[in-house]
Amino acid sequence: MTGSLDHRTRLALVMIAPAVLMIVLLYLLPLLRILGLSFTEEPGALANYSQLFTSDVLGRVIWTTLRICVITTAITLVVSYVMAAALTLAAPRMRAIMFVLVLLPLWLSVLIRAFAWVSVLRGNGVLNNALVSLGLIGAPLSLVRNETGVIIGMVHYMLPFGILPLYAGMRTIDPRVLNAARSLGANGLTVFRRVFFPLTVPGLFSSFILTFVFSLGFYVTPAILGGGRVMMVAEYISVQVHETLEWGTATMLASVLLLTVFAVIFAVGRFADWDSLVGKGDE
Repeated sequence: MTGSLDHRTRLALVMIAPAVLMIVLLYLLPLLRILGLSFTEEPGALANYSQLFTSDVLGRVIWTTLRICVITTAITLVVSYVMAAALTLAAPRMRAIMFVLVLLPLWLSVLIRAFAWVSVLRGNGVLNNALVSLGLIGAPLSLVRNETGVIIGMVHYMLPFGILPLYAGMRTIDPRVLNAARSLGANGLTVFRRVFFPLTVPGLFSSFILTFVFSLGFYVTPAILGGGRVMMVAEYISVQVHETLEWGTATMLASVLLLTVFAVIFAVGRFADWDSLVGKGDE
């Protein structure tokens, strides 16, 4: 029996070895190379990392990135929560239609979506023309080449990633629990506040991780909808690599961005129950 298990174990190791090797060669080694360059690239580790505290330009880029990520995450979570609840309560046929609408953006290139938003939000675009025609505004609103346009584009991109974990969590809630709360005299607001919402917190944490972590690395959407006026960390790294050739600054920022992602994931795991976030199998 032991020999049979050892044989299966060796077979399993052989089968997963190519995937592990690919991850090491194409993912882990490049990451370690980037981290190493941030310490060894001229003018040196101390000079590279000290820019986080001494460079006004870098400070503005980091602050802009964090501000946009926080706003994007907050809006995405609120809208995703409402839409996930609507999906949960919808009839099966309507739910199928809603799912298609939710997933449709994932089938389109992020580049196409960004340029589509430019055509919608620009001064003579669809949205401004409609608002002016209805008499709701006297002059076109400035919705592109600024943070407003970037946030709109990022929220639109992140909605599926916010909705799906929340929907998965809401679908596991037993309706009998809600009915029991109502039968005990709780009104709708109390049922939501004390029963429904606490049960959806694990899905909310999962949506937060996906939305915030992905937002930190956005490049195409801010570059197009920001029009060069909204510089986030990913675009700044690209400028340092391709234009100014400041590899020390670029690799330092890439390392900080990577460590920030790990820190966010660790913090969520520290203050939340990972079993409740990812789901715990039957024991």
